[in-house]
Amino acid sequence: MSDDDVAQVPSSAPATHEPPATDITDGGPDMVQFLDADGQRVEPGTVSEPYAAYLDDVDDEALRSLYRDLVLVRRVDSEGFALQRQGELGLWPSLLGQEAAQVGAGRAMRTQDYAFPGYREHGVAWCKGVDPLNLLGMFRGVNHGGWDSAEHNFHLYTIVIGNQMLHATGYAMGVQRDGDVGTGDPERDTAVMAFTGDGGTAQGDYNEALVFAAVAQAPVVFFVQNNHWAISEPNDRQFVIPPYQRARGFGFPGVRVDGNDVLATYAVTRAALERARSGQGPTLIEAFTYRMGAHTTSDDPTKYRIAAEVDAWRAKDPVDRLRKHLVAQGLVDDQWLADLDAEADTLADRIRRECQQMPDPPHEEMFEHVYAEPHPLVEREAAAFAAYMAGFDED
Repeated sequence: MSDDDVAQVPSSAPATHEPPATDITDGGPDMVQFLDADGQRVEPGTVSEPYAAYLDDVDDEALRSLYRDLVLVRRVDSEGFALQRQGELGLWPSLLGQEAAQVGAGRAMRTQDYAFPGYREHGVAWCKGVDPLNLLGMFRGVNHGGWDSAEHNFHLYTIVIGNQMLHATGYAMGVQRDGDVGTGDPERDTAVMAFTGDGGTAQGDYNEALVFAAVAQAPVVFFVQNNHWAISEPNDRQFVIPPYQRARGFGFPGVRVDGNDVLATYAVTRAALERARSGQGPTLIEAFTYRMGAHTTSDDPTKYRIAAEVDAWRAKDPVDRLRKHLVAQGLVDDQWLADLDAEADTLADRIRRECQQMPDPPHEEMFEHVYAEPHPLVEREAAAFAAYMAGFDED
């Protein structure tokens, strides 16, 4: 199971879900959007207007920088998928289709803001400065996460669904008690972000985290990537009220944003983070997006969803959307795009080569990170394992 899953239909089972009568690609009138599927700027209406000011400092260079992140993150993701298929990784959870949601949120965070991911947040990791090689190392099974959480303010990936929501809330309450909220100092005031998927909202840990955050007015932003599928479970089997509306029941604001529009995601997340840092409490953001690929490399989505649905969402591709906008505005030319593709190739070549060269860790290392302090039982087990391995050397 995953951060956006609740149950899985066996791969041999036929698809039983009938597509809903309504258009699931339509986020409705409450959805914040600044770029439509064709890359055209949308005039902010009543819902989007409060967030428009958060794009005032997004100049042409910032737009190009956002597009660069989208392209490089997608390339890292495709390389991870290919490496798993070639036997170099044990598993890879793809973010295909969710790049704008993650890059928009990640770029909105300040250095001191702390992120608690599930295990699909490769784009957020990129924005927080985590080398993609470390992500690959974890899925290769040669490290325990491989990055310094304190250096990047990006927590280790969380496999147990929903746990990270409680972790984030607890950390945010600690930040609050340390006095690093509402001081007015932009270098000190800190917010926390917790990432999960639509299926994760059905978990007890998720709901408990929202209760504690609301009561404590903790500086945390809950970021739900509604990619419409919790492995094989569609939205209509997970909830009746959409995630952003459910925030009201916990006592704090919820907002739905077009998760395939990096500008909208960036603006909405900036607003929520500023609210948290200033001491006004939590916000829930539902990024309305879609998982265009498989849940993980062990999944076959053709067993439970129809191709027409995927095609409809592919027409709203987040990377293509910003590229169309840049081209239409004359902000990039063919040479610039070609240079970016070359940069992506270089990045892919590096992480592929270095991933394949990663040494296997010593077997005894598995006993070194069980507890913070020495533990008699672990020490006995480590000694027994060492004696067992020594027997092979004697033979």
